[in-house]
Amino acid sequence: MLNLWLALFTAVLLILTFPRFDVAWLAPVALAPLVVALVRERRRARRFLLGYAAGLAYWAGTCYWIQSVLYVHGGLGLAASWAAFGLFLLVKALHMGVFALLAGIAASRSWAVVAVPALWVAIERTHGPLGFAWLALGNAGIEMDVPMRLAPYTGVYGLSFVFASLGAALALTILRRPRRQIAWILALGLLYLLPRLPMARRGAETAVLVQPNIPETADWTEQWVAGMHRRLELLSGRAAEEGAPPQLIVWPEVPAPMYYHQDARFRDMVNDLARRTGAYLLLNAVPYNDQGAPLNSALLVSPAGQPIGRYDKMYLVPFGEFVPWPFGFIRKISTEAGDFAAGQKLVVLAAGDHHIGAFVCYEVVFPHLVRRFAARGAELLVNISNDGWYGRTAARDQHLKIARMRAAENRRWLLRATNDGITATIDPAGRVYRHLPSYVEGAVRTRFSYLAERTVYSSYGDWFVLVCAVIGAAGLFLSRGGSAARPRP
Repeated sequence: MLNLWLALFTAVLLILTFPRFDVAWLAPVALAPLVVALVRERRRARRFLLGYAAGLAYWAGTCYWIQSVLYVHGGLGLAASWAAFGLFLLVKALHMGVFALLAGIAASRSWAVVAVPALWVAIERTHGPLGFAWLALGNAGIEMDVPMRLAPYTGVYGLSFVFASLGAALALTILRRPRRQIAWILALGLLYLLPRLPMARRGAETAVLVQPNIPETADWTEQWVAGMHRRLELLSGRAAEEGAPPQLIVWPEVPAPMYYHQDARFRDMVNDLARRTGAYLLLNAVPYNDQGAPLNSALLVSPAGQPIGRYDKMYLVPFGEFVPWPFGFIRKISTEAGDFAAGQKLVVLAAGDHHIGAFVCYEVVFPHLVRRFAARGAELLVNISNDGWYGRTAARDQHLKIARMRAAENRRWLLRATNDGITATIDPAGRVYRHLPSYVEGAVRTRFSYLAERTVYSSYGDWFVLVCAVIGAAGLFLSRGGSAARPRP
């Protein structure tokens, strides 16, 4: 029972690390109780169960808002939404269960301080390809100057490695392991040799970010939608006229699909707005592919009032934009009639002499996707999002924290326009400037700069994850048949 309580204590510490609690300094110690439990427990099946229990508790405490989304917007009753959320937890907890199974082997060896965090990083990277990615452990370090120096080299996973290493070192200290086994942690002092974060500077260009505050449950009549379009136009025009003409106007992803290509009246309004303001206008649109399936896209209209580029969202939200088999009984959250189709290629949008990497909502959680925009020449990152589905939950701040890490990894300004919050500008160091309170209609002028220099992470992606996978595999291979280092009584 003590081992179980230790595992659950790790889950509690991880939950407290992120919003809504946001006690970030717990990140370096959060894994320690679980590692202690894994060393104490000799049976591999029970090690898996310890990690699985921690995973269940962690995902339940961090992503509790999923149940509300399914209940309020997904068309499920109270019991069915809890059942679906329970299935989600049963699947996501497998990641931490597998980590515990493998880390329990490595944690008993002299190289635990290196092998355990390497295994954590390798497994953390699998969340996206295996269904749902959200908060990596390294996201907790967004306000920490020294660990954040790693971001442009290793991405968020380097910070995850640092925090997991410190947790493993604390566990070994508690277990009274020889100092030489913990001495590996001294290598983290090399972080001080990395370049400091870039200084806060005022951007050279002006943009307008629009937050229309459209309710998720509105009655989408033709008259109502036309009024929504006029509100977007009015908010944009007023903000553009408050000073020197902006270079860019950004509209968010909104609950009601905007049919730029099919609705001539809406298209004329958008094109006229771009011409009147002399700005590039980036908006969310729903075109159709050759098979007639809808796409969720970021469309760029030039100051001449012409569509000049489009990126189709490649990473769709399960149950939000499509219903995976065999969960057809769950109604999609989106108001679009059919399942969205995924985009087939990454497109960087050309805005005159500059290039913009625009991605849609949930796609910001994928470091390997966002860095490809910078690698292909994007000098500015733009995330258009609708966080209204989350309601008044911690998911909004969690989503923003993730976006901040993408800016720091690629040393790019990131503009974030949302339907009802959190609309913000993020500088190349991940510093955030919030502009409007949530659930408030408005538009705000902000500053940014186009930056062309590429980081190591932008250029080479998840090389560090591959190194961690090799280290973790090597540690497990060397552990075969060896004698475990048992804790002292």
